[in-house]
Amino acid sequence: MTIYFYDISEKPYGCFSNFSPHGFELDGLWWPTSEHYFQAQKFAGTSHVEEIRCCKTPAEAASMGRERTRPLRRDWEDIKEDVMGRGLLCKFQTHADIREVLLGTGDELIVEDAPQAERVGSMPTHSAFTIITSVW
Repeated sequence: MTIYFYDISEKPYGCFSNFSPHGFELDGLWWPTSEHYFQAQKFAGTSHVEEIRCCKTPAEAASMGRERTRPLRRDWEDIKEDVMGRGLLCKFQTHADIREVLLGTGDELIVEDAPQAERVGSMPTHSAFTIITSVW
């Protein structure tokens, strides 16, 4: 059975969303959501990182990260999947409750069912969040 998620209010799988309020510490900084982390990494080494990290909502962080008036790092296309993997791994390592939800999916296909989501890789689907379980 394929597991679909999108909105953070969807139980129990809304916690898979990058907008879910499951913050974590990574690279010496506290990230309110994995969306904040992902969007900020597009601008590593600039003041935009802190500006995005401090956004009040993940939607605001996403909006700022998608602005192309900011200097997108040159290697972004090469590293964005690794960046997402690091953020998700840290998120699920930090929060035992959502880690159990994730591990409880077993081998089921997990799909972010977002109508216009920015896709990290060429495949918008993951099995037990392949990014996480392959690192774990």
